[in-house]
Amino acid sequence: MQFDIIIRNATIIDGTDTPVYHADVGIEGDKITVIGDLNQAQAATEIDANNKVVAPGFIDVHTHDDTNVIRMPECLPKISQGITTTIVGNCGISASPATLSTAPPDPMNLLGQQEDFKYPTFAAYAEAVTKAQPAVNVAALVGHTTLRNNVMDDLFTGATTVQITAMRQTLREAMAQGALGLSSGLAYASANSSPEEEVQQLAQELAEFGGIYTTHMRTEFEGILTAMDEAFRVGQKAHVPVIISHLKCAGAGNWGRTVDVLDKMDTAFEHQDIACDCYPYSASSSTLDLNQVTDEIDIFITWSDALPAQAGKMLKDIATDMNLPLMDAAKALQPAGAVYHCMDEADVERVLKYKLTMIGSDGLPNDPHPHPRLWGAFPRVLGYYSRERQIFSLETAVHKMTGLSAKRFKLLNRGEIRTGNFADLVIFDKDEIIDVADFDTPIAAAKGIDTVIVNGTIAYTTEQGVVNRAGRFLARNSQ
Repeated sequence: MQFDIIIRNATIIDGTDTPVYHADVGIEGDKITVIGDLNQAQAATEIDANNKVVAPGFIDVHTHDDTNVIRMPECLPKISQGITTTIVGNCGISASPATLSTAPPDPMNLLGQQEDFKYPTFAAYAEAVTKAQPAVNVAALVGHTTLRNNVMDDLFTGATTVQITAMRQTLREAMAQGALGLSSGLAYASANSSPEEEVQQLAQELAEFGGIYTTHMRTEFEGILTAMDEAFRVGQKAHVPVIISHLKCAGAGNWGRTVDVLDKMDTAFEHQDIACDCYPYSASSSTLDLNQVTDEIDIFITWSDALPAQAGKMLKDIATDMNLPLMDAAKALQPAGAVYHCMDEADVERVLKYKLTMIGSDGLPNDPHPHPRLWGAFPRVLGYYSRERQIFSLETAVHKMTGLSAKRFKLLNRGEIRTGNFADLVIFDKDEIIDVADFDTPIAAAKGIDTVIVNGTIAYTTEQGVVNRAGRFLARNSQ
């Protein structure tokens, strides 16, 4: 037998949350064609994975790489940590279908400048990704705020019947062109004025296409349980699955309440299709939100358009230097970005371990001083939380970032090491894998990733970096 690639002596964690086993993996073209003993076979390329784990390529279910996969197609922060598929369009903000006549409003500005929003249809975005040929696969949601911005001059109010009809038509077209579903970011001022009914009407377009609704809920602070109820009602009325984005209990007064939050998840799961994602850190990151400014937590300023020299400092230090109250200093920085040290570590572990939780980085690639999750989220789960903290097995950790995610988002023939599946694979050292990026030095490739294969092509090695770009645009349910 002759293969394009043989991975020999592999310790296989196949993405199904079942025990490891040992075998060789044969790849022909873009597919896994044989798993077994290939001692008598040959290949153009052979990889010795002795003492290494071979797992499905990691699927980052929560990203904001919409324009970056086109502008920076090497996708180094992703591929270097073993990610082979990235899902964009989260938190209500997406690069398409978008038409901007002004600078992007907050938080769409996290995705790029006005000139980066040049995809009036979802199909135009898919075509641009295909042309750019990024190093990783890309699948996309449509953002509620992006739809609103297309038809509304004032984002701080509810949409009219006419505007909702226009948004529904655009969403319907995007679903027909391969979008995964709809995302919302109701915590942000640009969407917070949307009544529940507005979101429900949009979500009703999804069921026919087998789409999904993901939500950055109206609040993750004191009112989180009420916000969860709203999210679940949207799913019930639209008859679609619901994913709660970056599930957390934010704010010092909210710490410990993940017990109640996960109880509510369990109750809802008994009668509807729900899930959640989270990132493995006790700090969040977004634009600087005046509603989150408090002296109870540390707030690190990552960028400021108004006062760029203040970036890279704690807000409390900026306030002291400027001789201003904390809130006045925050207002003076706007628009700006921030990292909020707003969570309790016990809550983070509780959510990570939860049976319905997938892993997403929620990294912000355009941030000049990004949260370390952009470069380190997946190795941190494997190295810190699985190996060191032992909150779950390596098999479970891999499942949460591969098989579970592929099933949830209907990424067909991905997420598991199985004959006939696409050869998206990562080879890593289970004893060495760890995140290197931290809050002081956030741009740093992880340790322990050996080789990453995307669609049957070696895409990244530790020694060479990105060697090929073989990513594809993944339309919903496409093979």
